[in-house]
This record gives sequence, structure tokens and C-alpha cells, in this order.
Amino acid sequence: MKKVICFAVFLIFILSACSTSQPMSETVPAQDGVGEIGAVNRPFPQHVAYVEGSILPNQRSQDQLDQDVRDFYDYWRAAYVLDAGIDTSGNQLYRIAFGQAGEDYKQTVSEGQGYGMIITAVMAGYDLEAQAIFDGLWCFVRAHPSEVDPRLMDWKVPESEYGDDSAFDGDADIAFGLLLADAQWGSEGAVDYRTEAMNLISAIKESTIGPDSRLPMLGDWVGEGNETYNQYTPRSSDFMLVNFHAFAAATGDETWIEVITNSRQVLSELQINYSPNTGLIPDFIVLSGEGHVPQPAPPGFLEAPSDGQYSYNAGRVPWRVASEVLLYGYTDSADIALRISHWAEEVASGDPYFIKAGYDLDGTPLPDSDYFTTFFAAPMGVAAMLDPKQQEWLNSIYDAVYNTHEDYYEDSVTLLCLITMTGNMWVP
Repeated sequence: MKKVICFAVFLIFILSACSTSQPMSETVPAQDGVGEIGAVNRPFPQHVAYVEGSILPNQRSQDQLDQDVRDFYDYWRAAYVLDAGIDTSGNQLYRIAFGQAGEDYKQTVSEGQGYGMIITAVMAGYDLEAQAIFDGLWCFVRAHPSEVDPRLMDWKVPESEYGDDSAFDGDADIAFGLLLADAQWGSEGAVDYRTEAMNLISAIKESTIGPDSRLPMLGDWVGEGNETYNQYTPRSSDFMLVNFHAFAAATGDETWIEVITNSRQVLSELQINYSPNTGLIPDFIVLSGEGHVPQPAPPGFLEAPSDGQYSYNAGRVPWRVASEVLLYGYTDSADIALRISHWAEEVASGDPYFIKAGYDLDGTPLPDSDYFTTFFAAPMGVAAMLDPKQQEWLNSIYDAVYNTHEDYYEDSVTLLCLITMTGNMWVP
């Protein structure tokens, strides 16, 4: 599986711009940006006009909503954006810590780099160091390529016992972040964001989109002829519809429209056949038989006994799906997100603190799930934005999450959801 020659060539290539890093430092950058604002085309806050009929939290003023995001961002940056040293070309590197303490603090995953690049591109204009951080995050990505397709990022740094290959969602968010950066700062500076985005999107398509399924694959390690992991075994939270629309617009490649259509179809079929009363989606999906019919993956399929249930992957689905409706106006996805949102409000009796940390697809709480976490609540808030009848539910969710801090994963997803819930997410 290791493409040794291609990998070596790529390492030589990247030395000209963003070179291999020195050992990772654990120094947290200053919380507040300093210096003069450069050419920022979409400075925070943006107050985007989402799809007609959508709502924002209305118990707080727009100024308060904007300040909530600034405050959460300041916390997130101080906690997770780390100085990762200087590469051999003198470039400052940054990485997103996988956690606040212990071994997790020493690790970074491609998913986190993607989250960080989206967040810093959106927060430019408020954070005067946003572009420098963004560039450092990108240089860190380039310094840690996948050993399978070196145009993609190694999913975990330091290297993992499970392989130094890619994870789909990390690369897809990194590419989306590059498109945001091109729209925010232009591509005439130290990094040609648009060219880098186009190269990365090509790699994502060639190495991690099923040639026949036109669905996201788990990563570039998924090979032909693998009975267990193949182009018909996607992760539900990899159905990143907003990203795919942006890729289609940037490249003019209709393949991405196929990926959007097929992703929606899989989600709808799962809801009809496996969760008609809840709309809940499993973490992992297996399209079985000659007809490639979607069904929940079996327990322990890839990560955990809950792989076929609504857990710590699928919890992102309401945010990913509803965002397509809000930002691109494609109401085809509204029913998918609202099935989950309406059920959640009912089962929690309007109190988001009663949202459990994972469910079976029939709505039965998973074992050891009797606790509140913003990870499951915040994405529900984005989905609730699609229905004015859920105004009170949206307000309650927002109040429960906007000033609650947990750890890297929960805080990063929550911040992205807050940016959306306050009307400040935009697309390139």
C-alpha cells in the first residue's frame, strides 16, 4: 500500500515551501491578535443572510451573539492552537491539540487541522493574527503527508500504530479552509491558497471518493477488493455537503454534485428503513448486496461497539446537513435534518440538558450515555434553525452551549456550530 517513490518525491517538493517541522513545541500563542489588519475581505462578524425562513437565536442581540463567538474563540485558541516550531525554511508552524492534557495534548489529527483552518479563516478581522495562524496550520499539514497519497494529510501526528494514512473528513475540511482563505485574503501572498485547494480537491477525489459509489471513502487506505472497508462503507459524518458544493463551484466538476445527491439518498434511505421515528443516523454505514442498500454498520466495525448507532461520529450530521440548507438554500436536505431535530426536542421535553450522549437508532439511549455534552447539543441547534416553530428549542440549545467548555473535540464542533447559529458562517 505504501507508495514509496511518490512519497519521497512529494517530501522533496514540500521543502520548497512548508518544510518538515522541528519537534512540536507546547507553547500556546498569545490569545489576542496584534498588529495591523491586512486585506481582509470577509472580516468577522459577517451577519450572513441564510435561506429564507431560517431563524437565529432571538433571546440575545446580534451584538451579544457576535461577542459570544469572540469569547468562545479566544478560549478555543488559547486552549488548542499550539506553536509547533519552525520548519527548515523558517516557516512558523501551528497545530491543533487533540486535547487539553496528557498524551492527547501532544497529538494532532487532520480533523483538527481542518477545523482550525476553517475557524481561523472565518475569524479574520477579529483575530489580527488569523492569517499567520492559518498559514502555520497549513504548513503543518504539508509537513505530515499520508504515506499512501502524500497530497493528503497523515490522519494522526505523531504517527499512529494504525497507519500513517488519511482520514476523509480532515482533508475535506482542510480543502474547504483553503477555499475560504482564498476568498478572505486572496492568493497572492506566501501561500497560493487557491492552487493548493485545487490540488487537494483533486487528491480527495482521486484517492477518497468511490469511483462507482460516488461516496466518501474512509481514507486513502481503503483499497480495491477489500471486503470489509471499501467504497460502499462510508462514515455518515463525512457527508459534508457544504464542502462538496464549494468543491463543485471551485472546480466545475460535476462529480461533486453526484456525491451530494448520493449522500442525501443514503441518509434518506437510512431514516426511512431504520429510524422512521427518530431520523437518527449511524456512525458508519454499509451499502450491502448487489443493490448497495444502506444499513447500519455492525458493532465494532471500525472504532467502537456503537459504530452502527448514533454516537460520536454521527452527532455531527445535523450540523453538516442543515448547513447545506442554510448556506446554499438546498431544501432537499431540510427533511433529513428536521427529522432528527423534531425528535430531539420531543424526547428531551424541550430541555437540551436531557439530550443523551448517544442513542440507538430507535431512540433508546446508549449505555453510559446519561450525561450532557455540547457535542450532541450544538449540532441540534443548527438543525433547529430550519424551523421557526423550534425558536424556543433553538434558544435553549444556544444558552446551553455558548459558554460551556469541555475538550478539543466538543469545543471545536461547538465553536463551528456557534459561528453558524450566530449568522456568521459563509461560503467561498
